Amino acid sequence: MTTSPITSRLLSIGWCVLVPFAAVAVYLGLAAFAVFLIGEPIVATTVLGMLVVVLVGSVRIQRPRWLAHAPALRPRPEIPRFGWTVLGCAVLAFLAGQSLALWIYVTVGSAGFDASNQTRHAAGALATLLFTLVAAPVGEEAFFRGLIYPLLRKRVSILASMLVTAMVFGLLHGNAVQFASTLPLAVLLALVYEHTRVLWPCVLLHLGFNLAAALVPAQALGALANLVSAVFLCLAFAGCALGLYRQVAGGTAPGAVPGPGGESAMQ
Repeated sequence: MTTSPITSRLLSIGWCVLVPFAAVAVYLGLAAFAVFLIGEPIVATTVLGMLVVVLVGSVRIQRPRWLAHAPALRPRPEIPRFGWTVLGCAVLAFLAGQSLALWIYVTVGSAGFDASNQTRHAAGALATLLFTLVAAPVGEEAFFRGLIYPLLRKRVSILASMLVTAMVFGLLHGNAVQFASTLPLAVLLALVYEHTRVLWPCVLLHLGFNLAAALVPAQALGALANLVSAVFLCLAFAGCALGLYRQVAGGTAPGAVPGPGGESAMQ
């Protein structure tokens, strides 16, 4: 029995809603419970991130086919070239995100972003450092690129999976400034995961992004806090991401499904 195109499209849309909604609902429920037990939001989120790594890692090791999706990867001799392209896109993602976020903050402000900064300052330097450089890169990559993205890819395209994951990733940061700053990064990370099917490159890129955001003072990027710079850098990143997408979409073998050992936890 064949499925009509309309039914298939509706099922795909439903899948794009159900997967992130269910995953985020469970995540937020666990987050609320962790905050209730621990009391300190940053410490609780750090603990939750490590728990996510354990849970998702266990699934990826013990039941790899649950998160495997077609098409399988082809051998890729162009990995070094891909790596340089990713690094260039990463720089553009950082500049585009920071420019757009700064412009939003300067123009309309963000109470949510201010509250987030206050929470981090209240947690102390050590807790904030562990969260920014360990829990966030590892835990968020396990959750978004290690769980939500591959589940979406079981039914929908690279583009749809990338956009849905990126939107949810940005929205879960809780304010317009961080949504704008992380959206280009989320697009890039989805493409990198699709190309490699492993998480460690995503973790390293996420770590580099967080490190740059922490070390580069806002004053150094002040010249980018305007709409012209934001639009130009976002368009430049979009062009780079489009080129990367074409590489990624052309680097898979249609119709082949990864074998039982095709993925591992955090390789």
